Amino acid sequence: MVSIDLYKNLPTSDELPDSDDTPVDNEDQNFLPNYLLFLLAIIWKDRNDWYFGVDMGIYHTSGENPRVPVIPDGFLTVGVNRRRPGNKSRKSYVVWEEGGMVPQLVLEVVSWTPGNEYESKMAIYEKLGVLYYVIYNPEYYQRDRHQPFEIYRQIDGKYQLQSGEPYWLPEIGLGIGRTQATVGGIDREILSWFDQYGRRYLSSEELAQQAQLEAQQAQLEAQQAQLEAQKERQARLAAIAQLDNIGLTVQQISVALGLSINEVRQQLEES
Repeated sequence: MVSIDLYKNLPTSDELPDSDDTPVDNEDQNFLPNYLLFLLAIIWKDRNDWYFGVDMGIYHTSGENPRVPVIPDGFLTVGVNRRRPGNKSRKSYVVWEEGGMVPQLVLEVVSWTPGNEYESKMAIYEKLGVLYYVIYNPEYYQRDRHQPFEIYRQIDGKYQLQSGEPYWLPEIGLGIGRTQATVGGIDREILSWFDQYGRRYLSSEELAQQAQLEAQQAQLEAQQAQLEAQKERQARLAAIAQLDNIGLTVQQISVALGLSINEVRQQLEES
């Protein structure tokens, strides 16, 4: 934890702008970080020691001017309260108000307009000390001469491209990678969180669908079991007459078929 005195002359979050009013270039820049945020709210619903920001400025002191933020499409910090003191929401992420906690993961979604994700932004995050830098570039990776999904880990102060997908983030306790999913009735590629075994965490929509399918399956199995029980009982009742014809007593038939004496007598009276 960094000493508060180090930041005593810096502006507060209330004094800093919370938006640069720059519109996003495509749907993914807004949708994918929000999807990761809402999914995280399910995975870590009982935890309050994390914060995921979407299109939010990060104010820091590692640049030339602490009043100039870097604004990733998404970022995750583990080890801070989800809400500010007084249960207030964040206008921006101000490192010196977070006890010096820098996000452990930053996400950039590449758009048609080059955003220097592989150059100046990477240098900023590297100097800031962000441990993991994820670049998602499904549309323009050939233009940029990179891969559609890249994740960099800071090693000895420098980013190094990692391999494997989903990629496990041990310091965070999650994996991240691409997957195909149906969201809002539309099949599409998304970014998602994974567990240590590579299993994708399901969204609230998928969990509801899964619960519905499991309930329907349980109902079908119960109905099938009931039908089987009825068939078995009918077969035993039908066997009563056959055993009676070969001379077995009511008591013997009852024991042989697992029926009560009254059931055997009633069936014989009706037949």
